Formats: sequence, C-alpha cells, structure tokens
Amino acid sequence: MLTDDELMRYSRQLLLPAFDVAGQLRLKSAHVLVVGSGGLGCPVALYLGAAGVGRMTLVDDDRVEVTNLQRQIAFGEAQLGDSKAAALASRVTAINPLVEVTAISSRLDGDALVEQVASATVVVDCTDNFHTRFALNRACVGAQVPLVSGAAIRAEGQLSVFDPRRPDSPCYHCLYPEDGNEDLSCSEAGVMGPLVGMIGATQAMETIKVIAGVGEPLVGRLQILDAWRMEWRQMALARDPNCPVCGG
Repeated sequence: MLTDDELMRYSRQLLLPAFDVAGQLRLKSAHVLVVGSGGLGCPVALYLGAAGVGRMTLVDDDRVEVTNLQRQIAFGEAQLGDSKAAALASRVTAINPLVEVTAISSRLDGDALVEQVASATVVVDCTDNFHTRFALNRACVGAQVPLVSGAAIRAEGQLSVFDPRRPDSPCYHCLYPEDGNEDLSCSEAGVMGPLVGMIGATQAMETIKVIAGVGEPLVGRLQILDAWRMEWRQMALARDPNCPVCGG
C-alpha cells in the first residue's frame, strides 16, 4: 500500500494511466544497484530516488574532485574529497527520505559483485571502464537480472537495455567483444556536462520502465546521441547465438 505522504509525493506520476498505483508499488518494492556514482550515476540516482525506488545501492570507490563539479550534479565544493557513493547517497536521502540508500565506497568485484547483482531488481551500469562493464554483464546474465547500460564521452552518448529474462535480448558482450576494446576516460578525451545528464536521465527512465512494466524498454536496440548535431540514432541489436556469455 501507499501512504498518504507517498500518494502526495508521487502524485504527478500516479496520474499517468500506464503507470498508476501499480507501477508505483513496483518501484517501491524494487532494489536498484547503481554501479558508478559519477556523471551518469548522479542523474540516475537522483531521478530514481525522487521517483520512489524503494531501495538503492550506490557503488563507487572514487572521491569527489574539483574536475567532477562540471558535470556530476549531486556534488558541490563542500563534498570535495568525500566518497562519491556516500555523498550521492546523502543527496538522494535529502530529496526523498523514504528511499533506503546504501553506499559502497569500494570497488565491487568477484563474489561481492555477483551477490549484489543477484539481490537487485535492475542493475544500472554507470561505469567508465570495460572491465567492470563485462563483469556486470556476466553477473546479470548469470542472475537473470536486467542491465541498463549507458556511456558518454566527448559529446557522444549511447545506451541500451539488456534483459536476460527475454529470449530475444542480446547481452553487452553481443555488442562488444572483450578483446580489442580500450578504455577512454573523460580526463583524456573530455566530455560535455549536459551530455551525461541526458544519458543518465534516459537510463533512469528505462529503469523505471523495466521495473514498472510500462512502455517498451530499449531491449535489442542501441540508442546513440550526437549532442553536437542533437541527433538521436537507433541501431537494432541481435543476440549472438555464439556469444560466450549468453549464447546457447
């Protein structure tokens, strides 16, 4: 059931016939694992927290630096030097104290990663390196947990939803093989601040859709943004029957 406070707080999204009370109750009972509390993780966590996701676990082993403030909108100068995961958790709680937020300020790997993924309703990949992305993908396929993946660099972004519960869904490895991909960081290539907000907000929207069972998530589709031209393109993604992660 929703309390009077929740009915008032979430009234604007409860007005949507496709979402309604049933969608809100699904959000309330969900646990979202957000891996990465930086440029993408900030808008993802803030929007999901404001929307009323019941539980959220935020993961990041990094600390807030002055170069982050151009795009990581949950932080200000008062948070310089603080754990990103803890600072973001505090900001989410300030917006919506009804959300149970846990911060993990260390790198998530191995059995700990598998355990956290298995406990989640949805995993949101807001990381910036292929090693973690591939590890998250393997864990999500193994636990049959949907993965909402986003990336942003320079003025280009992309996102997709990989849902191993659906037989037609590819996984992240179907899109990117593990060999031949090199990490490119924002400190090397640069990034526009509003771009990560656009991709992160879209990841939050896709997460809500997956949890609430509304609309059509970006499963089997890759959404690509060229922010300089403000052009969205979409590519169809097919599942690879020979994929070493999800094939067979």
